[in-house]
Amino acid sequence: MQQPSSYQLAPAMLVDLRDTLAGHAYTVDAVLAAIGSTAHAALGRNSTVPAVEALAGRDDPLATLIRLWPLQRAVDRSAVERALPGLVEPLVDTGVLVVESGGVDSPGPPGADSRAGEMVRAEVDLRPYAADDRDLLVFSDLTPGLDTQVAPMRPDFVLGVSSASSTLAQLTIRRPVSAALDLGTGCGVQTLHLAGHAAAVTATDVNPRTLELAALTLALNGVSAELLDGSLYEPVAGRRFDLITSNPPYVMSPPRAGEERLAYRETGYRGDAMMEHLVRRAVDHLNPHGTCQILGNWAHVGGQPWQERLGGWVAGTGLDAHIVQREVLDVPAYVELWLADAGLAGSADYRQRYAEWLDYFAGLGIEAVGMGWLLLTRAGREDPWLRIEDWPYAVEQPIAPAFAAESDWITASRRSDDELLAQAWSLTDDVIEETTGQPGAADPQHIVLRQQRGFRRAIDADTALAAVLGACDGDLPLGVVIDAVAGLLEVDLRQLRADLLPRFRILIADGWFA
Repeated sequence: MQQPSSYQLAPAMLVDLRDTLAGHAYTVDAVLAAIGSTAHAALGRNSTVPAVEALAGRDDPLATLIRLWPLQRAVDRSAVERALPGLVEPLVDTGVLVVESGGVDSPGPPGADSRAGEMVRAEVDLRPYAADDRDLLVFSDLTPGLDTQVAPMRPDFVLGVSSASSTLAQLTIRRPVSAALDLGTGCGVQTLHLAGHAAAVTATDVNPRTLELAALTLALNGVSAELLDGSLYEPVAGRRFDLITSNPPYVMSPPRAGEERLAYRETGYRGDAMMEHLVRRAVDHLNPHGTCQILGNWAHVGGQPWQERLGGWVAGTGLDAHIVQREVLDVPAYVELWLADAGLAGSADYRQRYAEWLDYFAGLGIEAVGMGWLLLTRAGREDPWLRIEDWPYAVEQPIAPAFAAESDWITASRRSDDELLAQAWSLTDDVIEETTGQPGAADPQHIVLRQQRGFRRAIDADTALAAVLGACDGDLPLGVVIDAVAGLLEVDLRQLRADLLPRFRILIADGWFA
């Protein structure tokens, strides 16, 4: 791996930089207001032209900062000096910025000293990030491939805030904890979140350059964390945490002779063996009632259901597990996605690399790739709870509150029949009822109850279940309600209880009751 650069920004300089950027309102909201939602969406697709047009004619400091970092443009030095007074030389000396000669992309006002056409461009990205009602800043590498340029990445490339990191942030349970682990910290995004509710945060990564930029991110935002160099669980051998969160290098790419892997997304493991390792070893690093939340990929291997494969990863660990498959890609779609991500779309050897990936997957028997979420909990149950599901539907975001409540729901669902029947249950206030049927018919053909929060699950309820749930308003014990419904429908009470109680347990575990 390449040796890390040395971005030696002194603490006082970081304070000056933070204060200067705050003074110019270099925030997510301000950038969005400056370029507009359409240009902002285009920038998310790596297209800068709409944002460049939106800033035409502006020479204020915020416009300069947007050109310098999100748009990655070379900017007239005098404009940068006005935006970052007293900071340009130190940032150049430390390698964050670089000075070059060239034409003026964004000229200053008439008469401004441009130092004979000197231009400044960024060598390292510095973006605003909004999290937990805080305006933060994140160091990372510059976005490759802007405006369709072919731009292969260095092996120790440090990815900035991405859709994957944002997704993991929405998944992560935010209850206060004593010790949290950000495994594979990248640019430090998850650590920024964890610092808001964990007394102590440890962040690890196998890429020294990543740890360097993460340290800058944390220091710039006034966040303290322990940063450790090493692969997966190795840096924290023998230690346990209340919360582990990980967006690991889960991409299943073929090895290439003489070529280093992209550290932020790939490992030397075959197929999805790295993901299996993370899951199997999580129990060794969790405190009682601790949770591990992972964003990742897994293989669909011919001849074995994917649920069975992933269930095997959890078997014997003693952990509760909820695995949610959000998307499935066929092999060509997966290959195309990650070749483009590496900046290889349009490269001279694109076809050869594509074929190498196909051959690699065929050799492993991989027919498709699942993408999704894993929640592992050291709940201490004699009979651990396991749910593996395909759930591509819209969910409430952030989904973390649903995950946070899940363990209590499971415990409640496992109470005895007598305990369930003795309790007065109340549906949560987000549940709505939908009915369909022929116009004028006495009864609906279908009764659907639907959650508006969490996973937004729905059930097709028969008359008996709909009647029981409709009466669950916290006033009467469940046993009394079922007795009354059995009388109204003129059905056997014992048979109705035997039919409804198992279904009722599932609803409890899915969070239908307050």
